[in-house]
This record gives sequence, structure tokens and C-alpha cells, in this order.
Amino acid sequence: MTEPRLPADIDRMMSPGDDLERRHEKLVRITQSLIRHVENLPDDNGVGYAQFQRAAVLEDEVRARTRELEHALDLLNASNARLADAWRDKDIARQNMANAIEAVQEGFALFDASDVLIMCNSRFNALLPDIVDGLKPGLPFDDYLRLAARSRHLVMPEGMSRDDWIAMRRQRHSERHFMLTQQMAEGRWVQVSEQRTADGSTAIIQTEVTQLIRSEREERGRMLDDQARILQATLDHVPLGVCIFDGRLRLLGWNANLAEMLALPRARLRTGSHFDEMWQQLRTQFAFPPHRGANMLADWVRSVRRKTSFQVELRREGGGRSFAIFAQEIPDGGFVMSIDDITDHREAMQQIRRANETLEARVTERTLELEDALARAERANASRVRFVAAVGHDLMQPLSAATLYVGSLIEDIDDPRHRARLEKTQRSLDSVSALLEALLDISRLEAGQAALTIEPISLGPLFDQLREDFTPLAEQKGLQLVFRPTRATVVSDRIYLRRILQNLISNAIRYSDTGRILIAARDRHHSQLIQVRDSGRGIADEDQQVIFNEFKRLDAKASAAEGLGLGLAIVDRAAALLGHRLDLRSAPGRGSTFSVEVASTRQGDLRAAADHPAQPPAQDRVADLTALIVENDAEMTLALSQLLEQWGIDVLDVSSGEDAIALIEETGVEPDICLVDYQLGSGMNGIACLTGLAGLLPATSVKCLMTANRSDALQQEAASRSIEILHKPISPATLARAIIPAIGNDRQASLSIDIAD
Repeated sequence: MTEPRLPADIDRMMSPGDDLERRHEKLVRITQSLIRHVENLPDDNGVGYAQFQRAAVLEDEVRARTRELEHALDLLNASNARLADAWRDKDIARQNMANAIEAVQEGFALFDASDVLIMCNSRFNALLPDIVDGLKPGLPFDDYLRLAARSRHLVMPEGMSRDDWIAMRRQRHSERHFMLTQQMAEGRWVQVSEQRTADGSTAIIQTEVTQLIRSEREERGRMLDDQARILQATLDHVPLGVCIFDGRLRLLGWNANLAEMLALPRARLRTGSHFDEMWQQLRTQFAFPPHRGANMLADWVRSVRRKTSFQVELRREGGGRSFAIFAQEIPDGGFVMSIDDITDHREAMQQIRRANETLEARVTERTLELEDALARAERANASRVRFVAAVGHDLMQPLSAATLYVGSLIEDIDDPRHRARLEKTQRSLDSVSALLEALLDISRLEAGQAALTIEPISLGPLFDQLREDFTPLAEQKGLQLVFRPTRATVVSDRIYLRRILQNLISNAIRYSDTGRILIAARDRHHSQLIQVRDSGRGIADEDQQVIFNEFKRLDAKASAAEGLGLGLAIVDRAAALLGHRLDLRSAPGRGSTFSVEVASTRQGDLRAAADHPAQPPAQDRVADLTALIVENDAEMTLALSQLLEQWGIDVLDVSSGEDAIALIEETGVEPDICLVDYQLGSGMNGIACLTGLAGLLPATSVKCLMTANRSDALQQEAASRSIEILHKPISPATLARAIIPAIGNDRQASLSIDIAD
């Protein structure tokens, strides 16, 4: 008996389509059959037990497979439960989204990336009720457009067919986002907005804006009414006759003056009337010029493009009054026309023409009168200049004598109180002297009689001289006077450039209480900018022009000894005369900076020594000094003599140049100091006297010319002859500085000469 192959047979008996219970039932039957088969076998065969063992093993495998199947069944049941929950959640979410979309006040629809309708709410296309039934999920977008275009409730824009509307919507649909306002039946409006989502779907929102558009139209209507009233009020206010026509040549508006000028009743002018009616009135009431008739106006009005305006002058038939018509196109293709009564203007022009006919004669007559007045003014000015010069000289003579007398008294008086009074007197005399000098300068500058010598000037030596002159005065006020070194060379007049800088530095010292004063030359492209910068009180903007006027001082409490307001006036006129640009930058409490721009020269071989006249070397004196005074004023001679004798100097005095030459020739005396007045009365003047004495004096003799004449010609002549000028009035300090070369610095202290101003 052949042994069966149980595992393979079992596998053939198991059908893949059986469920777990069916498979379990088959396994039980197989097991029972195998047991019966084993029991019926003979005992001596020896295979019964082996078959029983196989049956036991098979039963274990069946149990294991059964447990696996039961576990798989549990997992499947759990998955089915979760899937059922998921479907239930999906249905709930879909219902919630549908409810939410339905709750939206606007119409909403969603098309997928393939332009197929996914969902929409009841408000979507609610204003197109005849297509609502066709809006179902799965509807393609193109079908939706054709469906909407067929609706009788959709109003097409003017000039657009339904096919055009479909093409427009399809083209706009290709955009990522767009909005449009669509008109519906019964005067209703919908705003349509399409928005592309991240996954390619399209969301469409429809919002009814009927009320908003009606409100805007009402507001626009009110605005147009207001503008019409404003326009009419404006037209009525205009003194011209004005009318406005639209592009179809229909009357839009006019004013009352137009009716008066056309002599028309107000009822004849009505809105919408054609231009031809007004043209007929113009033709019958006015006479047009032959070269610009009424037909030309009509042609201009009917032109398609009115590139230029139209203008014509005409006269009223029989009335004699003149009118001007002016027409101009407006943006909408219409035009505005005005009529102006120019009769009075024409009469005024006629009067002007008649007046012009006699104007030339009146101008000629007036010109002759002005020439006479100018000649008289020039003569008066010349007389004034001569008078000022003469009076200046006459005033300088006694002023110099008074100054010298006071100087000699100061040397003799030891009482501090009396000495202080005399010093105040001397300062007052110095102020009067400065005033006279400034007046003479102003007079020459105003008269244009200042002789100029334009030459290269080295600024370094000029700065050195100004430092020596003003350092004592600055130190007396506790100010620091700083000159920045420079090697620049400028082109100017030496005397007036020095005078400009002197006045600026003096002004800076006068109006500075603390700090420092800086004088510097800054290089420009073709010029030097000479600046005087102080840390003083500063000048307000409104006062920066006033200070250059004569006798103008910002510090009204200052005394006459502190200046009379002529320094900056001289600076202004001298700078203008030289062509130097003068500038001022200042602010109250922040100091002032005066700048003078002077043309520079590039001549590098100019020597600075040219600005220093050679001075005789100082040498020891063992004999007494002798001074020669040539002065025709007895008081001046006496004052000079007393002062010099107090200084230990022997004095010889004569009243004329001839007497001076004769005295030196007869006695053989060689004066160490010669003080000669320029105006000696009759005979030779001071220059001629010193020239005549030149061969009789030693080379070291100090030659000084005393004068009140400040002309440039005299200064140049004196400089050419190595003669130093002492301008009257002469102070003791000025005289002391002039004769130091003869005295010697080592003997100055022993002679008790004070050179401080």
C-alpha cells in the first residue's frame, strides 16, 4: 500500500478563494480522515506510528496557519474600520466646506487645474437665474462661458458681441489674477475676481456692487452739478463774453456778458443750440476785416484739428466800438470763444501813440537838463574835493601842533592825575586825526582821484609790517594776533591794499573782547583770498550791508575814540576801486570773517626784499643829535622843538626851504634828522627842499616830509626819493618811530622816548 503525500495533497485541497472558516473546516476533515486511516492499518506494517506523527505535525501547522489567518483577519477588520472613519471624516469635511462656501455672501466657484468645475455655492451667478440649473460639478470652463453668454440677464458692453465677450473672458482667464465689473439686467452690477491657486486651480468670486456704483454715480452727478455751478459762476464773473461748445458744435454754456455784447435776449441762448446760429449773429452785427472774414472763423470751427487758436478784431456795424474774438480748442474736441470790448484799450493806444510823437522832444530837453545838472554836480564835487583837501591841510597844522604840545607836556608832568588827563586829551586828538584822515580818504575815493600803482606785492613782508603795527594794540586788549606765514605774491596797489588790511585788522581788534584774530592768505586758482577772522561779537544778516556805509557803527554806545564808522566804508570803496572782491561771513556770537580776493602772480623770481626799503644801519652815537625843522607855521615849529629838546635833541628851525639850504651851506652842520613841511608857502615845497639838502646831509640822515596831503602821487614821489612821510597831525609816538634810525634802539630808553600809541 502506497503512503500518501499529505502536505502536497492538502495544498491541492485548499482553494485560494476559500475564506478562513472554510479552510478551517477542510483542515479538520483532513485530520479526522488521516486518524481513521492510521487506525485501520495493520500493526505489523510499522508505518502507522509514522503516519500518526505526521498527522500531529500537520495539526500543529494547521493551528499556526489558523492563528496567522485570524491575526490577518483582525488587521483587515481594523483597516476597514479606519478607512470607514476616514471616509466619514471626508464626508464631514466636504459638507463643512460646502456649508462654509454657502455661507459666504459672495458667489463662489472652484475649477480644478483642468478647468473643470469642482463646486460652487448658490450665490454664484445668482443674477443669471436661467443658467443656475446647468452649473453642476464636472462642467468645463469653456462650457460655463458659453452657458453664461447665452443668458438674457447678461448685458454685453457697448460694441461687444457675445462671442467677443467669451473671447475676452477666456483671454483674461489665462492671467493669474484679474478683476472686472460686469453689468447685469435691471441696472445691476457684479464685480468678478479670478485668482489662480498654487495647484493650478482657479477660484472665482462674484460680488454684487450695484449699490456702490449707484452711489458713485450719484456722487459724480452731484460733483458735475457743483462743477457746472462753479463754471457758470466763473463765466459770469469774467468781464468778457464767453461761450463753450462741445465736439458736435453744440452750445454748452455762456455768461450774461455774451448776451449783452451780441445784443441778444437771454432766451435766444439755449443749451444745445448749434454754432451756426451764433455765427449768423456775428456776421450781421459786426464788420470783419477783409483779410480775416467771418468765413475763416467758420472754417476754423469746423476743422477736424485746430492746431492753433483763432483771433480777430472787428467793429460793430454803425456803433463804432471795437471788439476782439479769441477762440481756443478744448480737450474733448470742442472750443471756447470769448468776445472782448477793446474800444477803451484802442483809444488808450491812440493816446500813447500821440504822446510818443512828442516824447523824443521831451527826452532831448530832459537830457540837456540832466547834462547841465551833471556838469554842475561835477563842478561842485571838484570844489568839494579841493575844499576838503585845503581844509584838511589847515586843520592838520594846528592839530599836529596841539598833539605835539600835549606830548611834550606829558613828558614834563609827574602828577599821575594830570598826566592821565593829558593822555586822554592826546587820545582825543588822535581820534580827530584819524577822522580827518578817513574823511580825506573817502573824499579821494568818491571823487575818483586816487592814483593807483598796480604792481606785484609780496604778502609776507606786508604781513610782517602789519604784525609789528597791531601786536601792541591786540596785547593791550588781551587778544592773540596770529599771522599765518605766506610766500604768495599778489597784484594790487601797495598803499591801498595795506590800508584795506589795516582797517580790517583794526576793526577786528576793536570789536573783539576775547580770543584771537587770524590773518591768513589762502591760495585759489588764480588769486589769493586774504582773510581776517576774529572771535568777536559777530554781525547779524540784516546789518552786514549797513556796516559798509559811512558813520555806521553797530555799537551805538562806543565813543568817538573807538572809531566813527569810516574804516569799512574806506575798505569797501578801495576794494571796488582795485577790483578786489570783498566778502563777509558772520553770525551773532560767532565772530566775523572778512575776505579780500586779490589776483595772484606766478612770477617766482620776485624778491620779498623789494617790499622793504633799505634803511641805514644803526650805529653808535657819541655826539648829541641835531634835528632840522623846516616849517612856516610858528605854532607847529614851537611844538616840535619843545618835544625834540625834551628828548635831548638839538633843534635848528627855519621857515622856508631856501633858508634851510642856505643855513646848512653856511654853517656846515649835518643834521641827523630833517623834518620838512610839504607846503612851505611861496617858493620851493618840502620835496624840493629835501632834494636840495640831499648833497649836504650824511647818508644816515633821517629825512621826513610832514604833510596833510595823502595823495598817491605824493607818496610815490616821496618813496622814489627815500623820503618818509609823516601825515599830520603827528603824534609823539609817530615822530619817535620815525627818528629811531637816527637815535638808535640802544639810546631810545636813555632819551625817554615812548613809541607806544
